Amino acid sequence: MTDTGKGALGLPSRLLIDAVAQGLVRFDAAGQIEPGLAERWIVTDGGMSYIFRLREARWADGTSVTAEQVADRLQRQLAPGARNPLAPFLTAVDQVVAMTPQVVEVQLKRPRPDLLKLFAQPELALLRRGSGSGPLELREDARTLLLRPLPDPDSPQVVGPEDQVRLTGERAALAVARFAAGQTDLVAGGSFADWPLAVRAQLAAGALRIDPAAGLFGLSIVSRDGFLADPANRAAVAQAFDRGAITAAVPGWPATERLLPEQLDSVAPPVSPAWAALPLDQRRAAARAQVAAWGRPVTLRLALPAGPGATELWGQLAGVLRGLGVMPVRVPIAVPADLRLLDAVAPYDSARWYLASACQPCGAAALAAVLAARDASSVAERAQRIAEADAAVAADTPFIPLARPLRWSLVAPRLKAWQPNTRAWHPLNRLRADPT
Repeated sequence: MTDTGKGALGLPSRLLIDAVAQGLVRFDAAGQIEPGLAERWIVTDGGMSYIFRLREARWADGTSVTAEQVADRLQRQLAPGARNPLAPFLTAVDQVVAMTPQVVEVQLKRPRPDLLKLFAQPELALLRRGSGSGPLELREDARTLLLRPLPDPDSPQVVGPEDQVRLTGERAALAVARFAAGQTDLVAGGSFADWPLAVRAQLAAGALRIDPAAGLFGLSIVSRDGFLADPANRAAVAQAFDRGAITAAVPGWPATERLLPEQLDSVAPPVSPAWAALPLDQRRAAARAQVAAWGRPVTLRLALPAGPGATELWGQLAGVLRGLGVMPVRVPIAVPADLRLLDAVAPYDSARWYLASACQPCGAAALAAVLAARDASSVAERAQRIAEADAAVAADTPFIPLARPLRWSLVAPRLKAWQPNTRAWHPLNRLRADPT
């Protein structure tokens, strides 16, 4: 079982962990909070304390889950130096303590209204000796991972084939082909990179589903050397792209020029770049003049993932850059680059996630503003600091927004409980009309 404390997890690992382990809370089919190990909870002390009462639950070995175990595992997940990818967004947690054998308290340094959505992520599911507490258990066979409902010793029941889930991680092309042939009921985790495979397959009407995913899709400016050292030059690159053309191939895929999708927990509406009101031809003319004024050849390395959709995106981005007088070079997603595609679904609905995720890296003033928003001592101050950080990051231009993340699935008719949602998250035990 993948350790949730050892870095970022891919989608197959996240789905597997969510199926066999849970945190205090989890997401349901609609992307809303439902009980996990905690059967209920209250928020006290002006939002500075979350108190969870645990339900009767057992680890995979049959032993009872205790508050002390839960507190210890959560505390280790969030300790300084922890590699859990959500740890940077949970710095407001002061400590996690067991109040009684069935009650856990999470004490905060600063109020965080969005805490439950972070605790529902698979990265904060709790494992013991490599196993979790359900709702499913893992049975490995030679070909796939077989998941089945965790036995209930108090009410034994026969588990039939219809109650089991076979989980396979494979190339998108093969997964789409298997679905088209009726060999699988669900293909999850589709993105822009493999969208052409889905639309070209011979699929039944209604099989292809798109989530209204919230998050970031654009180019992180990861190198601040040479041409990209100047924020005016970074803005010149940002203003030249035709975002509508990029998203036109996918019905309903929203393009955007702003970092924040909406006001969220900021005191002000999202900041739009100064060039956003100009016609595209004027923006491109200004960008060409900015490149020409540099007076030296400009070469930019663009890191993109593999896949036919990524190749189509490369063609559009590269064509625009060449039109500006810039020489683009495509490189794999994980190698050194000047611009790297960021395609991420937001784990919770706070503007700080967008700002911190875009600020990788950013200038000193923008970074200070983002940190001030993180460290605000009240919800009202946080909202004000977030608005200031949004303005500072927009002026710095560390990120070029292009669209919102594209997430699609292939869903068989019998998976009637599948629901589109902004988290683009579909628990394996919440797919059938009568879930386990």
